[in-house]
Amino acid sequence: MISPNKITKKSFYDELKLVLKSNKISFFQLRLKKENIKKKINIAKKIKKICKKNNVKLIINDDPHLALKVKADGCHLGQKDMNLIKAKKILKNKIIGMTCHNSIKLAKYALLNGASYIALGAFYKTKTKKIKYRSSIGILRKIKNLINLPVVAIGGINEKNYKKLLLNKADFLAISSYIWDNKIFKPHQAIKNLK
Repeated sequence: MISPNKITKKSFYDELKLVLKSNKISFFQLRLKKENIKKKINIAKKIKKICKKNNVKLIINDDPHLALKVKADGCHLGQKDMNLIKAKKILKNKIIGMTCHNSIKLAKYALLNGASYIALGAFYKTKTKKIKYRSSIGILRKIKNLINLPVVAIGGINEKNYKKLLLNKADFLAISSYIWDNKIFKPHQAIKNLK
């Protein structure tokens, strides 16, 4: 699961507690693009406590130094972030995931350089960020056959399409707007719809 792009309301932490109590979340990625480092540290520390209580691993997006500072379980790297080898030197044995979009070449690079998992997508339309790369079930299957790493599917995942990804061997689903920006359900209700 991925955080909303902004965390401003105090109620977010109460909702997060309810969502994580569902026992459906293994990893929570903190993805705050526009906050300053001080605010990111404060937010990450609060979230870390909630994650720890619910046995959920905290992954920090983009920033291995921040992940180290807040003692997160790991870091997720996009293609424009620090390279994997440098991040591994900073984070040692912590979890490091890498965005591979829809590329077998990038997935092989991630495997050879010691990534813990790879993320593929976007599989569907999403409001969370602009889509430059589209992935498909065919690419997911091909990569799962070639590469022995857990695959996280990202992009526009909701209660109508998530099963198709799981049936095609996605190991995890990175879901954000369906949980946090749902016009019908509160976050803890939305997560219950994913059986």
